[in-house]
Amino acid sequence: MTELNAERTRRAIVEHTRRLAESAVVAGPDAAVPTAPKWTITDLVAHVGQTQHWVAEIIEQRIADPTQLPTEMAAPPTDPREWQAWLSESAQRVANACSDDALEAPVFNAAGDERSGTQFWMSSMLNEAVVHGCDAAKAADRPADADADVAAALISNHLAMLTSPTWSMQRPESAYAIRGTGQTLQWRATDLTDGAGAWYVERRPDGATWQPGTRQADVTVTGPARSLLLILTRRIALAESGTADISIDGDIDLVQHWLDNTAHSSD
Repeated sequence: MTELNAERTRRAIVEHTRRLAESAVVAGPDAAVPTAPKWTITDLVAHVGQTQHWVAEIIEQRIADPTQLPTEMAAPPTDPREWQAWLSESAQRVANACSDDALEAPVFNAAGDERSGTQFWMSSMLNEAVVHGCDAAKAADRPADADADVAAALISNHLAMLTSPTWSMQRPESAYAIRGTGQTLQWRATDLTDGAGAWYVERRPDGATWQPGTRQADVTVTGPARSLLLILTRRIALAESGTADISIDGDIDLVQHWLDNTAHSSD
């Protein structure tokens, strides 16, 4: 399994936010976002920048009590010509907040898993920048990309979220739907070696679990890490997977059922 170190993650947050901002300007404020149908580009820019500022404040203030989370959101610029500077500021602020000193600080972890709060938020902010960067690129008809190690780290984060204590509490219908009686799914990245790009999911009666590595599975989805990430986050439909160098060996309905029941609220 690929895990990014903190410095690599901080740089990637800033870089992917920069790419997102460029795509947003090209697309224009009223452009629809095909991969997030309820949003315009203006909505997407506001969401990403506000979320980065909000998370930065949580970490800067070392907020550990969820009842004390910030209630006010940063105001995005009304002039699209100011978007790039505003998003650059928000990305750099959250990257700075995720300093080495903050990594083990007492900060609220919304997933409720074993990660420190800052580690959780850092992964979440990378996910926001990369996945919504792909949304903006799609709206602008521009190519979107992510290095294999970044995409792999986000696949791990995605599966960690779906199997976290918080997911079962806040999204019980999803957590229940992805239970099973031992059905297994495997995701394998073709552009990573030494087992770094493999994820094995088992749907048990008491909940879904995942672990890194390869095993015999009911269905195996294979392709570049970036394409796997975009399928898992529903940015590429399974029916379109042939255009993303994806191959599926086994029960395709099992994969589709997983995807149909694992959407995040902001998708």
